[in-house]
Amino acid sequence: MMPFLSASFRLVVLGLCLAIASVSAQAANERGPEQLIRDSIDDLMGQIEGRKDYFADNVDELKALVDDSLDDIADFRYIGASVMGRYFRNATPQQRSRFVNTFRQTLIDTYTKGLVTFDYRELRVLETQQPQRHEDQASVAMEVVAMDGSVYPVSYSLRLSDGQWKVVNVIVNGINLGLTFRNQFDQSMREHNRDYDAVIDDWAPEIAVEELEEGGSA
Repeated sequence: MMPFLSASFRLVVLGLCLAIASVSAQAANERGPEQLIRDSIDDLMGQIEGRKDYFADNVDELKALVDDSLDDIADFRYIGASVMGRYFRNATPQQRSRFVNTFRQTLIDTYTKGLVTFDYRELRVLETQQPQRHEDQASVAMEVVAMDGSVYPVSYSLRLSDGQWKVVNVIVNGINLGLTFRNQFDQSMREHNRDYDAVIDDWAPEIAVEELEEGGSA
């Protein structure tokens, strides 16, 4: 079962969904990682601002809005393989594909609801970013300022794939979501005696609220 969606959990919801805003593939090719995130945030928030009540009553429309643009901004095949970790090699092609689709859909179903329930004061991509260490890898740092003034750091990890920057991980308040999901998959495999199909059937993106509230290390 999913835990109660506290403000901290909804922040993670927001962090993930911001990374999958509506950006066309052609436009994404023309922008660097920092500008891609800036424009993605502005675009999605522009479509939601002032319409939270509407989307709260029409969540399926918001899901469709997010779903339509996923392939342009997030590399879900890469993310799915990373979450499966050491189990990826022994999975069949069908199981790999099914997990990627399941992982993607559960994120859409769970996290789009957070976009209309989380109240924030400001979203800001930091003016000073760390230089890229590799030509095909980058990170973009931003902050989410909650209504109570609390500041939550968010860091997007991006990878250059076929000439296009795509998000492959998000770190929120020091919690590495990719690693958290990988640990969850590993635990589920142990509990289901390495039954891939059972793990995929039962998959849900659970994150401990207490962990998010306390923060962690990347």
